[in-house]
Amino acid sequence: MIEAGERAPEFSLHDQDGKTWTLSGLLSDGPLVLYFYPADFTPGCTKEACSIRDMHDDIAEAGMRVVGISPQDSDSHSRFASRHNLPFTLLADPERVAVRAYGVDGPMGIGVRRATFLIGADGIVQDSVLADLRIGRHEAFIKAAIGANRG
Repeated sequence: MIEAGERAPEFSLHDQDGKTWTLSGLLSDGPLVLYFYPADFTPGCTKEACSIRDMHDDIAEAGMRVVGISPQDSDSHSRFASRHNLPFTLLADPERVAVRAYGVDGPMGIGVRRATFLIGADGIVQDSVLADLRIGRHEAFIKAAIGANRG
C-alpha cells in the first residue's frame, strides 16, 4: 500500500457520468480524500458512502474533494450514487489499474481492500488508513483530515 510521503500514482478513470478524471485533474482544486471500496450496494460500502455523504459539506468547506474508486462500471456507480444521493465522484476501475497502483488489491489479487488516502495538492500522500471491516476508522480519518485542513 502507498505510504505517507510517497507520490500518489497517477490514473485516468471514468466517473459515474462517463467523464474521464485524472489524479492531477482532481488535485487541481486542492487536497483529495481518495477512498477505495470493494463494491457498490454492499452493506459495508453503502454505510461508508452514506457516512462520507453526510460529511461532504464539511469536507468541501475544508477545501478538499472526496472521490471513491471501486471495480464496478460507470453504470453501477451511477445507480449507486443516485439511490443514495451521493454528491461526490465515483470512479470506475474495472481493470483494477488504480487498485493495483495504490496497493489495495485483496489477498492473491482478489477483491479490493477498504483504504482511504489523504493526498495533498502537490500529489504527495499525507496519510492513509487501511481497515477492511472497521468502517468507523475511515470516518474518523476523514474527520481528522477535515480538522487539519480547516487550520
